[in-house]
Amino acid sequence: MSSETPPEPVEARPWRPDDGPEPKVTMWPHRSRPALAVWSHGKWRNAPVMARQDWADGRVFYQVSVDLRGDMSVVARMYQWPQPGLRVAWYPSSEPVSGAADDRRLTPRTRPRPSGPGPEERPPTGS
Repeated sequence: MSSETPPEPVEARPWRPDDGPEPKVTMWPHRSRPALAVWSHGKWRNAPVMARQDWADGRVFYQVSVDLRGDMSVVARMYQWPQPGLRVAWYPSSEPVSGAADDRRLTPRTRPRPSGPGPEERPPTGS
């Protein structure tokens, strides 16, 4: 094992239309996400993966949630893979969620509207 400390990874910018076709995005169920280790402030920090982006030009990016300073302030970051300040922390135990058939699991459900009178039809409260 090397005694050299890696450089902190460089944050990537988001995809833009001038980058070519939209990237293929892969996600995992919340409780079974892979994780990267991110070198930050002299320590490896656990960073669960929110999404992997495979860009048309072959580059791979990971969106992670990470506590970069160790003070419980979790932020979202995107990093291009590979970089010396990133390494695999663990692999998921389930398959990724991706594709049109699985979109329903990724989008928030709207609550059904309650039956009965709407707010404008309800009698005012108070005197």
